[in-house]
Amino acid sequence: MSLDRRTFLMASTALAAGATLGRAADANKYWVFIGCYTGGKGGSKGIGRCAFDPATGKLGEPETAAEVGSPSFLAVSANNKFLYAVGEGGASGKKGGGVYAYALDAASGKLTLLNDGDSVGSGPCHVSVDGSGKILFVANYGGGSSTAFAVNADGSLKKQIGFHQYKGGSVDPNRQKAPHSHCTAFTKAGTHCFVVDLGLDAVMVHAVDPANGKVAAEAHTIAMPKGSGPRHIALNADETIAYVNGELDMTVNVLKLDLKGHQFEVIQSLSTVPEGKPMKGYSTAEVKIHPNGKFVYVSNRGQNSIGAFAVQDGGKLKAIGHITGDIKTPRNFNIDPSGKWMLIANQDGHTVQVYKMQDDGLAKPTDSIVKYGSPVCVKFAPMG
Repeated sequence: MSLDRRTFLMASTALAAGATLGRAADANKYWVFIGCYTGGKGGSKGIGRCAFDPATGKLGEPETAAEVGSPSFLAVSANNKFLYAVGEGGASGKKGGGVYAYALDAASGKLTLLNDGDSVGSGPCHVSVDGSGKILFVANYGGGSSTAFAVNADGSLKKQIGFHQYKGGSVDPNRQKAPHSHCTAFTKAGTHCFVVDLGLDAVMVHAVDPANGKVAAEAHTIAMPKGSGPRHIALNADETIAYVNGELDMTVNVLKLDLKGHQFEVIQSLSTVPEGKPMKGYSTAEVKIHPNGKFVYVSNRGQNSIGAFAVQDGGKLKAIGHITGDIKTPRNFNIDPSGKWMLIANQDGHTVQVYKMQDDGLAKPTDSIVKYGSPVCVKFAPMG
């Protein structure tokens, strides 16, 4: 065979392979799992599941993937083989609430309960798992504490390896008489876990050793603005900046991080609402960074919008507007891995709606909307 003929065939094969890979990439779809509150008017029975096609932005009709009481927050392991949930409403025979571990079948989206544990503190409202899948953290809002679990190789909960009871309060007499832990988040290497506490106006940073299943008993405490009521946190790609939404004062706070030197500083606070100040009945819920790292978003309950911000040099933010539409009490929301779509959980609207992301960082509602009772969390997992 001549060199030219061989070159032509090799090039043709490469082009065909590239086309095949392109078709495979276009065909990638996701399962969307929905955390919710059960027992209300919405009629949800537990964790919801629906298919999502990022090529079209279409969300399939939801069905119950696992019956469990008020699985308000979910976490999917980095290898996408396991899903974890907290049962915020408590569970029979448990001191606190339930923590549930499921095997996740990528082909069918089926969830199979592996086992469950006791959050120990009351009102568990958030769960996260480190990148290695070896340690899981739960935030207990009612108890003002966090609980750490070791995780087995098969994804099941192994044993409790840490419990941290926080103490104190802050300036708001109605909401900050005691600690109220609201969120946990690991660094990519899993060497630190952040616990955000609304009642203390603080973020605790726990040293973690996933390889040996250890969590430091003591934590570094980051003071947040008084009366802000910090709720959730999002870390940028190189973990030098974190964004923390203030539930009570309707702000997004830019936090400069030096994890090695244990130096932390709030360098900016911006309002998340057009009024520029807290309003009766308003509160923020979630903060997210766009996959491209250029934009930050915060959900505004009561005001019913998603505040949008552009990331500037040094990590500071510039307000660019608000995402609006048929939004009613937006809780957690999520942006798909392609960065093209935002899914918003409308707790009091009993819907999950897809919004199309725009080049300017804002988003517009699409006609892809599904009904699900009291949704408060949406998570993606690739179909297999």
